[in-house]
Amino acid sequence: MEKRTEKILDEVKKVIVGKDETVKKVFMAILARGHVLLEDVPGVGKTTLALSFGRALGLDCKRIQFNSDTLPSDVTGFSVYDKESGSFKYQPGPVMTNLLLADEINRTSSKTQGALLEVMEEKQVTVDSVTHRLPEPFTVLATQNPVGSAGTQLLPPSQLDRFMIKLSMGYPSFESHVDMLMNRHSENPLDKVECVISKQELIGLSNEVSEVFISKPVYEYVTALAEASRRHGQVELGISPRGALALCAYAKAQAYVSERTFVTPEDICEVFSSVCAHRIIPDRKARISGVSREDIASEIVRSVPFPKITVEA
Repeated sequence: MEKRTEKILDEVKKVIVGKDETVKKVFMAILARGHVLLEDVPGVGKTTLALSFGRALGLDCKRIQFNSDTLPSDVTGFSVYDKESGSFKYQPGPVMTNLLLADEINRTSSKTQGALLEVMEEKQVTVDSVTHRLPEPFTVLATQNPVGSAGTQLLPPSQLDRFMIKLSMGYPSFESHVDMLMNRHSENPLDKVECVISKQELIGLSNEVSEVFISKPVYEYVTALAEASRRHGQVELGISPRGALALCAYAKAQAYVSERTFVTPEDICEVFSSVCAHRIIPDRKARISGVSREDIASEIVRSVPFPKITVEA
């Protein structure tokens, strides 16, 4: 891994203790220009994670706390009449930022969810027939609370498919918990996070990630995995072409942070569950039996023959 990417991760780890793998996966999603869905209980550091990346990467960071009253205009912005000019003026919404924390996205209406997810896909906002481009880079880190269903609106498969990866931070280990309590006894670790690179440098890193090479056998392996997910006996809906594209893009980021200029089948296997598990919809029998999406994802990887390829660096 390059020194500058190591430095970025080290800055975030000053605040997020004991979750090195989660920090790395979120950073890879940012590099791959993808969006992240964190499904976890409150208080495990999801907001702090977003703020840490915002500071380390020199990004503008905003937050939306979703609830049943949140309107689409609260996300995208709206037009107001300006007396001086005699015309309507666009008032930017929270999406006009670099890193957006969409907190508890499952607690708002489907209409408001759709407004955000359309922005995620198109990277632009259209208000009163006028289109406004979002700043670059742009990443959404959305959260949803799996505990308690009162007042929630589950994201449908078509909207889950917009997220490059889905993660769960989980509770810290005993040692990490003690370290966190000690570190926050007299100061806020966020104050120690330093800006490592500029926005333009981050865009440059993302461009380098997009140039990582994928050979035809690896593309064929990804396609075989996608088709296996659609044929699986416990799957109602398998991986879409968008999901396969996300898998390739995220595998490029995996190769990049591993200091390689090409993607290997091992990279695909390494990131498959994070990218594809939330895209797999188990059938009714599997849900009743308690079979998880992650279990099915693991079975799919085991069922597809591992390609043997020779890569010329």
